[in-house]
Amino acid sequence: MKANYLLSHSPIAAASSSTVDLIISFQAEEETRNQAPRRALNLSLVIDRSGSMAGTSLRQAIQAAQNIVERLTPEDYLSVVIYDDTPQTIIQHQLVQDKAAIRQALGKVQAGGCTNLSGGWLMGCDRVKSQQATERINRILLLTDGQANVGITDPQVLINTARQQAEQGIITTTLGFGTYFNEDLLIGMANAAGGNFYFIQSPDDASDVFRIELESLKSVVAQNLTVTFQPDESVQIAGILNNYRSQTIGNNIEVFVGDVYEVEPKNLVLELSITPKTNVGTANIATVSYKYQTVVNGSIQELTEQIPITITVGSAEEASSVPPNAAVVEQTSKLRIAKVKDEAIALADKGDYAGASQKLRKTIEDLKLKALHESFEVAEEMDQLDHYAQRIESKRFDSTIRKEMRDQSYQALTRDRGDLKLRGIAAGSANSLEAVSTVDSGVLVQCFREGGKLRVRVISDGYNSDFNVQFPRNIREEGLTYVVDEIQLSADGSFYRASGNIRRLVQPGQERAASSSTSASNSPKRQKLNAPASAAALETIDSVGDGVLVQCVKEGSKLRARVVSDGYNPNYNMRFPRDIREEGVLYVVDEVEEAKNGGSYIAYGKIRKLVQ
Repeated sequence: MKANYLLSHSPIAAASSSTVDLIISFQAEEETRNQAPRRALNLSLVIDRSGSMAGTSLRQAIQAAQNIVERLTPEDYLSVVIYDDTPQTIIQHQLVQDKAAIRQALGKVQAGGCTNLSGGWLMGCDRVKSQQATERINRILLLTDGQANVGITDPQVLINTARQQAEQGIITTTLGFGTYFNEDLLIGMANAAGGNFYFIQSPDDASDVFRIELESLKSVVAQNLTVTFQPDESVQIAGILNNYRSQTIGNNIEVFVGDVYEVEPKNLVLELSITPKTNVGTANIATVSYKYQTVVNGSIQELTEQIPITITVGSAEEASSVPPNAAVVEQTSKLRIAKVKDEAIALADKGDYAGASQKLRKTIEDLKLKALHESFEVAEEMDQLDHYAQRIESKRFDSTIRKEMRDQSYQALTRDRGDLKLRGIAAGSANSLEAVSTVDSGVLVQCFREGGKLRVRVISDGYNSDFNVQFPRNIREEGLTYVVDEIQLSADGSFYRASGNIRRLVQPGQERAASSSTSASNSPKRQKLNAPASAAALETIDSVGDGVLVQCVKEGSKLRARVVSDGYNPNYNMRFPRDIREEGVLYVVDEVEEAKNGGSYIAYGKIRKLVQ
């Protein structure tokens, strides 16, 4: 593995204090890429099959898991643990030699019950430990779509336990599915365990995310990378811009960076304060020592290396004549944007929407002053920040937007993959735009989904259809076509900008004028519970949709109905027709409300039976 570094400023002015950003990059040696044999995997897939996963979500998760099986080899170990109220190992830990049998067992998984995340996860850890070896990649992939509401539910206990498992060599990657899981818990567990976190925003996103994780695991070139930064006496560490675990040891700082993959570099970014230097020339400002485990001659060995960090010191005129390193400024700006997103979330969580919005908008202005909008990725960041600021200002800071912001921040601070940057498909609204059915002038652009992102491209002739278009995030809707007054090429010739008036293209007869806002529709009046006389007469459906999932369970001699959708108390009883109760059956009701005196729920609307 090799390491190199870049500084935001060099030279710096002698006799003046300086603030410098430092990027240290770790990556596989070019001559060894694709040559070293892949290390065997020792995996356990831990899959949430609680009631809220029923329907499309679970089917897509199972399909993604089956795709992982196809990518494994007979040298890899795999087990599959499923959990609702209780965990169950449906595929014992074994070499992947009968893929058809594993796929078949996965295909039989059905949903039902609450979310015993701790039970399923710890069972998966035990399975991996049964074949744990230093020459293997020992990893848990924990997928959930809900809150831990059975077993160990304290987030801090789970995070501490993830750290303890990592200290024993068992790394956990967490995958949050949908909009009900606790992203702070899953990110906390991934950080503590040295694994990764992914937000699976839609069911069809699952296979792509599983592919990214497996591609990473199959290309590990170094494990447990730990970096010690030893600054010169003239240097102080003002901050670490990444989100890695660290500890201060005297004047040094030790940072646990984790695994390094062949398919992406691993970056450590520091902000340094340098006191005035009197001598002109090359000056040493730090020594970076790093250690990691890697395969050498067929066995795992720990290697230790170090590199000196030097900077050029010149006159004030020389320092002012050399512009900052543009690549470093762009990369560090993205990391600072990520931290601002987390800070805005913290303010919004406390109800300080004005403060959260102001923080995002100030960041946009700062980026404009640095002329960073000439980079497409930063231009996209600015559109994202504006979109989130608008959502926060209108008090529409919902769980989806929060998860998008947390995911974008996490990926920016820990990873360096293009397909993980700025993921998010929560649509804005084009309803306020003027709707036209004919195009007399202007350029046609279309919004579509690319992986976990909403992109806009030009579809009119005469433009490069491969170029992205900088386009307001708050009006992007997948599948819509827009008419833009003008499309301009960016200064570096790598993307387009939409300018002027933007209209929505519709079918004849659907035209309408632009509106400043759209009125919110009134919530429908709760409908009285509508249930047939017997279970046999129930309508069947295969997806939960916007409904609420209810399950019948045996308690002693009685059949109880309880809500198993996330966000409800699974211990509350529920008023539910006795004539249709069948043990273990899942029902979908239109709406559920807590009784006025508390402690129980009432169902409203139509009742249907969920068929898996």
